[in-house]
Amino acid sequence: MIELNETHDPGLRSWVASANVAGTDFPIQNLPFAVFRRQGSKEAFRGGVAIGDQILDLAAVSASGALGGEAAAALQAGALPALNSLMALGAGAWSALRLSLSRALREGAAAQAALQACLVPQAGAEYDVPARIGDYTDFYTSVYHATNIGKQFRPDNPLLPNYKWVPIGYHGRASSIGVSGRAFRRPLGQLMPPGATQPVLGPSKRLDIELELGVFIGNGNNLGDPIAITEAEDHVFGICLLNDWSARDIQGWEYQPLGPFLAKNFATTISPWIVTLEALAPFRVPFTRPADDPQPLPYLDSDRNRRAGSIDIQLSAGLQTPAMRDAGQSDFSFCRTSYRHAYWTVAQMVAHHTVNGCNLQPGDLFGSGTLSGPTEDQAAALVELTVGGKKPLQLPNGETRGFLEDGDAVVLRGWCEKPDAARIGFGECWGTVLPARTG
Repeated sequence: MIELNETHDPGLRSWVASANVAGTDFPIQNLPFAVFRRQGSKEAFRGGVAIGDQILDLAAVSASGALGGEAAAALQAGALPALNSLMALGAGAWSALRLSLSRALREGAAAQAALQACLVPQAGAEYDVPARIGDYTDFYTSVYHATNIGKQFRPDNPLLPNYKWVPIGYHGRASSIGVSGRAFRRPLGQLMPPGATQPVLGPSKRLDIELELGVFIGNGNNLGDPIAITEAEDHVFGICLLNDWSARDIQGWEYQPLGPFLAKNFATTISPWIVTLEALAPFRVPFTRPADDPQPLPYLDSDRNRRAGSIDIQLSAGLQTPAMRDAGQSDFSFCRTSYRHAYWTVAQMVAHHTVNGCNLQPGDLFGSGTLSGPTEDQAAALVELTVGGKKPLQLPNGETRGFLEDGDAVVLRGWCEKPDAARIGFGECWGTVLPARTG
């Protein structure tokens, strides 16, 4: 598990002035990674690091020769059009690059003159999916979400008996994962109308969000060799925001007996910035279970995981309707929760995914599952918050929503903060619903 080091010092300040502004997502203590290019250009995408409202262009930094040693090799890998090569280098290389960048970006750094020309304003950038995602696995780590959904279908027995024993997951579709800002069409699928005896093909009427985190795998494992829970986090490059859009009516008809298919594979949206586990080290909290719950089996248990396996990442979801947008109104925040409420940790997801010998590869992505918390205002999907559409969400402008309508945009935000540490943010994750195809 990553220990605190000089990069976490809350007193550090950067020569990039915007990184020192209170409330910024990207102070010098963060340094998350993305893949970007200048907006509207035909430049190659390349790796970048957020600092304040700027992006440090890793290709330009590499060309400048300003960084040496182990960091130089990691820098070259990070300058490529996807971050897979950097992810494959492992935790030692990631940490060396982070330390070198931290020192070079601090006030008074000798590298300032060389790196000043390597900055690109975030406002003038566009982003791509940060890695070539070979495989995508979506987990189900919130016991509150699982219970709330279960109550709608099985009021007397909402939680299935295996939930508290095994991290539940399914394999999703990697090709339809897109980066923040992308719009997507409302999906078509088979629906079973109330009272009907046969299904029809039509657009989903119960389109929903799932407020999740995405976990990017770094260096993988050989086929047949499981990753022990004590080593699991060494294989995790970092965390982003993830919205796993869901068509609840399509899902209700198709999921028996094999689970989600067309209800999920049409779109998943991630934020461009990947925050490293090292940056999140100050926000570790103990992983605990209620005393009367089953405790994890030995392969899912360790002293380190119990001591600090959870991370207190604050999360919110906001909705902006077309009418709100036309009126110049910002999004309405309808959920506030924390990753600390998850029933399974990052390390447990990695250990369970590989215990059967499954081989992970650099750039693979895990979804945490919907991260609902214990109270109603922490419901991280509309199907929970509106009780399946029966109690529509009341918006400030008088509109209501049971599920998403065409033109609606959803934004996810994430951040960590506490008194003795610098605030660490994840940026934003936006997606907009377009009308279904009619032809």
